[in-house]
Amino acid sequence: MNAKGPILLLITAILWGMAFVAQTDAAQYVQPFTFNASRNFIGALFLTGVIMWRKRTGADKPPREDVTGYNRHTLLVAGIACGAVLFVASYLQQSGITSYPDEAAASGRSGFITALYMVMVAVFAAIVGKRPHPLVILAVAIALVGMYFLCVPNGLDNVYFGDLLVFLCAIGYAGHIIVIDRFTQVDGVRLSRLQLITSGVLSLVGAAIFEQPELALILAAIVPILYAGICSDGIAYTFQIIAQQTTDPTVASILMSLESVFAALGGWIILSEALTPVELLGCALVFAAVILAQVPDFMENARRKRSALE
Repeated sequence: MNAKGPILLLITAILWGMAFVAQTDAAQYVQPFTFNASRNFIGALFLTGVIMWRKRTGADKPPREDVTGYNRHTLLVAGIACGAVLFVASYLQQSGITSYPDEAAASGRSGFITALYMVMVAVFAAIVGKRPHPLVILAVAIALVGMYFLCVPNGLDNVYFGDLLVFLCAIGYAGHIIVIDRFTQVDGVRLSRLQLITSGVLSLVGAAIFEQPELALILAAIVPILYAGICSDGIAYTFQIIAQQTTDPTVASILMSLESVFAALGGWIILSEALTPVELLGCALVFAAVILAQVPDFMENARRKRSALE
């Protein structure tokens, strides 16, 4: 395995983790639809620059009529479908972060709850008829216990509404992965740009109907918006595309799941957020569940490699 891939994925996890800090900071100034519209369009603009650079280097993969099914119509359908799901998931996430009270460690909590999407992908697979591995069932059980310690240490009456929204967002991101998996023949960078444009347009409509965007407040949040748009939506996604070409999928998933750890670290260092010992135990259990859910795929990939060498 090329060392370049894991290094890029580690950087990706850091950038995504710190995005929770940016989102928490931006929530003080702008509402969810406005924030997501701004970051999505900035990310799409950045990826347009990436595509222009790829054209110069000959690495770009424009739609074409061939046997792979990768044409303009497929790219359009994929971009709109992925963008619509991304719009729902990202709105729930940002709305959840915005809903947390000041005393809550919003970055850390939302980061670990969002990471549950990796467990939910396995749950969705079981729902559609794929028999779950025993370790996946164990991972779900551990995740539920971790969620209890993280969100319900003082009883159901003290669960934050933001926790519920971010949990729903994790379901949305699991659905996003499943939808993307149906369009593996489409160029990842072009798909990412189109999904960001789709999500940005939907968020802009939402902002126009339900919010009252103010330029002064957008400018006040411009640093976290730029970070989320360029670093999280643009650079991190591009690194992910490059890295996954040479990295085992299960290893890639484990490395990307570290975003939850960096979200908590970023909230602690930058925003002075603090998790209670019980909440930290919940974070540890959720993270363990995320890692455990990847073990069956890791074992299957190792078995296939051994069979190929025999």
